[in-house]
Amino acid sequence: MSNLRFHSVKETLNRKVVDVPVPQKKTSDYFGSYVFDRRQMRKYLSNETYKLVLNAIDKGEPLDRQIAKHVAAGMRMWAMENGATHYTHWFHPLTDGTAEKHDAFIDFDGFGGVIEEFSGKLLAQQEPDASSFPSGGIRNTFEARGYTAWDPSSPAFIVDDTLCIPTIFISYTGESLDYKLPLLKSISAVDKAAVEVCRYFDKNVKKVISYLGWEQEYFLVDQALYAARPDLILTGRTLMGHESAKNQQLEDHYFGSIPTRVSAFMRELEYECYKLSIPVKTRHNEVAPNQFEVAPIFEECNLANDHNLLLISVMQRVAEKHNFEVLLHEKPFKGINGSGKHNNWSLGTDTGVNLLGPGKNPIENLQFITFMVNVLRAVHKNNALLKASISSATNAHRLGANEAPPAIISVFLGSQISALLDEIERGNGTSDINVKGKTGTRLSLNHIPEILVDNTDRNRTSPFAFTGNRFEFRAVGSSANCASAITALNTSVAYQLCEFKREVDALIASGSKKDEAIFTIIRRYIADSKAIRFDGNGYSDEWKQEAAKRGLDCETCVPVIYDAYLSESSIKLFKETEVLSERELHARNEVKWEIYTKKIQIEARVLGDLAMNHIIPVATRYQGLLLDNVYKIQKLYNEEKARKIAGQDLEIIEEIADHINYIKIKTDEMVEARKTANIIENEREKALAYSQNVAGYLDEIRYHIDKLELIVDNEMWTLPKYRELLFIR
Repeated sequence: MSNLRFHSVKETLNRKVVDVPVPQKKTSDYFGSYVFDRRQMRKYLSNETYKLVLNAIDKGEPLDRQIAKHVAAGMRMWAMENGATHYTHWFHPLTDGTAEKHDAFIDFDGFGGVIEEFSGKLLAQQEPDASSFPSGGIRNTFEARGYTAWDPSSPAFIVDDTLCIPTIFISYTGESLDYKLPLLKSISAVDKAAVEVCRYFDKNVKKVISYLGWEQEYFLVDQALYAARPDLILTGRTLMGHESAKNQQLEDHYFGSIPTRVSAFMRELEYECYKLSIPVKTRHNEVAPNQFEVAPIFEECNLANDHNLLLISVMQRVAEKHNFEVLLHEKPFKGINGSGKHNNWSLGTDTGVNLLGPGKNPIENLQFITFMVNVLRAVHKNNALLKASISSATNAHRLGANEAPPAIISVFLGSQISALLDEIERGNGTSDINVKGKTGTRLSLNHIPEILVDNTDRNRTSPFAFTGNRFEFRAVGSSANCASAITALNTSVAYQLCEFKREVDALIASGSKKDEAIFTIIRRYIADSKAIRFDGNGYSDEWKQEAAKRGLDCETCVPVIYDAYLSESSIKLFKETEVLSERELHARNEVKWEIYTKKIQIEARVLGDLAMNHIIPVATRYQGLLLDNVYKIQKLYNEEKARKIAGQDLEIIEEIADHINYIKIKTDEMVEARKTANIIENEREKALAYSQNVAGYLDEIRYHIDKLELIVDNEMWTLPKYRELLFIR
């Protein structure tokens, strides 16, 4: 075994469980202790300021900048009492991560010393360098000014010694340069549109909240082994590696007993999350070895998204203490399941009604069907856009492979809801709609309690599945910012609800009764959106052919998929809902194409480096040992006997030579393809060139490297193998 690999594996085997003590207190005793939430605001703000802030959060009322100085004073006092010495505006640039610049709570006191200071001006607004973040051409290098602005709807929190203030990020000219601002606008758009529709059924509805419950899948690998894999460090995935003899084929890891080291990591992770008000509830082993999942209780979309990004930061920090690295790449290991971030999405009213859950009476059921059908139509009309919202260079490895949904958006409803919609379409629906809730069933064993069966099954192959009272957008990638998918979904639904309201009002104005008008429009929508409904096996080749016949978007090239953002219908949708302007859409696509190019470019450079500087030298060295052995045999024996004894070595020598030759040729070709692509100035065309002319080499070269891994002496192979990476010791 190579020295690097030997020491990595030895260090891994010598690991001890690092179980950081967690206080023996109820979770409720310390939940939110590092968050400036309503409890803390009530304590540190005056009654008047507190009420104004709540009105801004709950009712969307304007918040005067003068109020910020009162909030800043209370926030600073609370933060310093909890050990904070710095503050930062915490925002979401177009990188799928977060950004922050820390400043100390100090200013000169006029007497040669300093005082702790944090003004309302510093709370409300700051100025990061906008030219250094992805902007898609909205900002030039010499045009650096940009602004972050406080988002009161997401509470400030403390990490280590820093007060973190959630903010939006815009350019000097006013365009959004982040994920949060469009998300907030989409939340507002779907709120306004849904309230108008809700008032057909309940005049008391004043607000509709969009909810999100993410399920974060991730891999853990030992830190020492990770450090010995340059491809993992630089790209987040293994660019080479033959599959382990045992991986997930026995299905014994899924929901299995959590390894001791991992359990210790999870306990501390939950403790840190609870202090930050992240309501993580579920933890378990996922399907692939070393793959796990954490999921929270549902929250309002904006807060849920902030919490997901904060969780990722906390995971990485806690993992380091436990000698782990967290892998969030959608496909870090070839041949086993990748990782998603399933987005469970729903809409609820301020009167306590889940608009995507069957009701308790005919009126609520009609309301449920109304929203269900409008979501279906929104997804059908914008299936290409929704696919674009979850597409990336990394997620492309996962979609359609090993239990991931395909790169085709369809909706699973289940037999009961599908049958109900078919009845309504045939004209059999009345205002007396009956939607069954859970039904009881008993097994033949009397001591087993009655089992309550939901009104739908689950379909793991569906990218957008109805699960009884919400939709699960399963196609979102594990490293993605949830805001991309939820912004597209909220905006699509908001636009659709506005269209529905206009059409129903027109029928009512022409003399139709309200329920009759609603049913007339719903029947047409059910027929129009039928192509998006699919309850079968989404993994099958037959479905791909059927989806194409139905007119669904079946494009698989990521740079081309992004074109959906710039279609006439998408531009109109985002513009009329006031979520994104046409200029912002064009800029974001420039960023998407640029990031796609850079990720493939980095992978190609890393693979070329490893192939030429690690793999070929090791294989050549082993080949030399075999040649030396053959030479010695030929010296000892006659030609016939020597050929008989050394025949196997000669075959291996020739096989190694073939693989080395292929790797060298294809690596050189890949370098030339990269050079050709790099001179293309148009970002879309460059991304296409990388997709069509460069990316394919990665798998071709990998195939021959993986074959060499099976041939070369195990002790000489420099990189930790899958059998070492995938099983925690």
